[in-house]
This record gives sequence, C-alpha cells and structure tokens, in this order.
Amino acid sequence: MTSRERILAAMTRAPVDRLPIDFDGTRQSGISVFAYAQLRRHLAATGKHSAAAAGALPPIRVFDLFQMLAEVEPAIAARFGADCVALNRRAVAFGLVNENWKPWQLYDGTAVEVPGAFAPETLPDGDLVLRRGGEIIAQMPARGFYFDRLEKYPGALHPDLDAWEPPRLTTADLAHFRSEAERLHRTTDKAIIAALGPPYELFNGIGQGGFEDWMVTFGSEPAYVTRLYRKLTDAWLENLEAFHGAVGDRIQILQIADDFGTQAAPFLSVRAFRELLLPAYQRGLDWIHARTPWKVLLHSDGALVPLLPSIIEMGVDILNPVQTTAAGMDPRRLKAEFGDRLVFWGGSCDCQGTLTRGTPAQVAAEVRAHLTSFTSGSGFVFASVHNIQANVPPANIVALFDAALAYRPAA
Repeated sequence: MTSRERILAAMTRAPVDRLPIDFDGTRQSGISVFAYAQLRRHLAATGKHSAAAAGALPPIRVFDLFQMLAEVEPAIAARFGADCVALNRRAVAFGLVNENWKPWQLYDGTAVEVPGAFAPETLPDGDLVLRRGGEIIAQMPARGFYFDRLEKYPGALHPDLDAWEPPRLTTADLAHFRSEAERLHRTTDKAIIAALGPPYELFNGIGQGGFEDWMVTFGSEPAYVTRLYRKLTDAWLENLEAFHGAVGDRIQILQIADDFGTQAAPFLSVRAFRELLLPAYQRGLDWIHARTPWKVLLHSDGALVPLLPSIIEMGVDILNPVQTTAAGMDPRRLKAEFGDRLVFWGGSCDCQGTLTRGTPAQVAAEVRAHLTSFTSGSGFVFASVHNIQANVPPANIVALFDAALAYRPAA
C-alpha cells in the first residue's frame, strides 16, 4: 500500500498491510524543536541520519512558534513510518507568515531557522515577548520551551455582533492552499491533513477576559452564545466553500480542534454540549460530508466518554489524541463501545508519564498493550498522544515508533 491508501483503508476499517502512522501530520502530532534536536543528534550518532556523513546537520525549521514545533525532515519522517503530511496555513502562529526564513538560536545554542518576521523582545528577566501594536500577545519564560498565548479573542467582552465580523480566508491564503495541496499531492504518496475549523474554536478558543470569564458567559447567556456561534459558523461555511474550491479532493482529512475535556471529566454537561455546541459544529460538518469526500478529525484532549455519542452525531469521523490516562478513556472500552463509529487516532503511550519518564522497554510494552485493544478490526492510526514534548528522551521516541512499526495483530 501507499501511505495514502493505508490511511484511507484505516478510515473505512478495511485491512491494512501495516499499522498506519502519523508523525508530524498535524500540529498536535508533531514534536518540540528541543526534543527533535536531540533526536537528530541521536540518529546521527548511530549512523541513522542521512546528513551525518556530511559532517553537519542542517538547521531545524521551527514552523509553529507558539508550540515551538520542528518541521520534521522527510528522511526522518520516513524512518518512523509517517503516512501523513500537513497542509498548514501560511501563518501558523501569531500572524507570522512562514517565509523568508532566517537563522536563530534556541537558549541552549541549537541553530534553527525561524520566519523572517519573528522578532522577539527580550525582557530584563530573560523572558521573550512578542508584541502587536505595542501590546504583548505572547510570552516565553527564560529557558522556556514554548510561548504562552496572550492574544484576545471575541467572547466574554461582548463585541457588537451586528458590527463585528470574524476573519475570512484571504486571496493569499487560498493561493497558498491551492499550490501546497497540489505540490503535496503530486510529490508525495502521503495522506494530506488540513485544519480548517471555525475562525475561533467555539468552546476553548473564545474569551477576551480569559477562559473563566468565557465559561460564565457560556453558562449564563445562551442567547448571546447562540448568536456568536451563528456568526462564527457563517464565516466558517464561507471559508469552507472557498477552501474546497482551492484544494478540491487533493486532501483526505479535515481537522477541527477544540478541547472539551479535562483529565477528570468533560468541561461541560452533555445537555450544554447538545444545546449549544453540537448544532453549531454540525452546520460545518454537514456541509463537509454533503460536498466532499473528506473525513473529519476532531482533536480534543481529556475525558470525553460522556460526550462521544454527541460528538459522533455531530459528524466527527476520527478522534485524536485519545488521552488514555484521562478518566474513562480505557482503550478496550473505547474500541468496544465506539469503534464501529469512530476511528481512533493516537492513544499510543502515556505522554505525561511513560513516554517522558519510562525506559524504552516500558514505552514499547505500553504501546503493544494499547495496540492490542485499538487495532482490532482496523479503524486506528498510530500517533503520539499530542505533540512529543521537549523533555522526552530520544531513545523513548525511537522505541515508541519502532514498536508500532514492528507490531502485527494476532491472527
């Protein structure tokens, strides 16, 4: 099978020749630049990086400055069996377009490349900040691993919904999506994943006064929330139509992202989800399923079991990252109760415990145990549970993916 065929087979629960794998196919299944730099050095030291023979490794590109994610090189993606590629936006984070790359250094001296417009200010205490119009929109602690986003979104400060308009895709955005979708489709055999949800996440991406203020608004002013959601989904439908005109059927998966769960329980009741969020998201997902062959992937962390029937009803085909350590998210239960209606994407290993602090043998053992549950009947794509963080040892990363590549389900 080609990578694209393998992913599409998993989407329909058809047999696959090996386990489908995602490494860097989304902004939630990638790797911190700090961990990636160590991984490259580890592979070079063991003779498993193609640039090692040249005596120097090229600079790593940081394509997501919010999460400080590395752009994984094709040779390393192939080494770990990656079957997906991401169709990212021109400006992935903070409105900084990924172009005019220039050299920069991480705090530990690692050479990287960053977008040309990235110009952080160093505060007296060593923190890095980004400003827009004089206002700080992001801040990274000294010797930190990623930025805290401080940008304000519509929501709890009640913009005038009659005058305010959510952002639409620009001509430059659409030209980028058209050319990149064509290039990725023509030059790779990978499944292509694009993220295009509403202009702001409907639950966890709203709230100028902070998430807590937004939660008060969400819980106490349903009429306002409904009007705001109508405005946002109107814009989403316009964006979807323009985006589809640009990329056509060259992508296979459309991702939406919104976090509905804590590690102990959902953020909200089933009733609130069904009354407010389900109808809004369903508008966009109905449009997608009626007009395209795309499958819809939802990225949502946390304990989601009470919400999963409603998430399926609203049109989600694939769930990521499958946080198996959250309450109720046992792989066997998930597969038994929802495996005929949801494809599971992730669920590989405890990213907060085993992957970070375990041994390679413990990582591999946990991967095999989870795969025994998830791979029955296909309908599963292997990926890290969210991005591989800065402090994950390279030997554990190798163990994670090698266990997946070696896995063969019982006959």
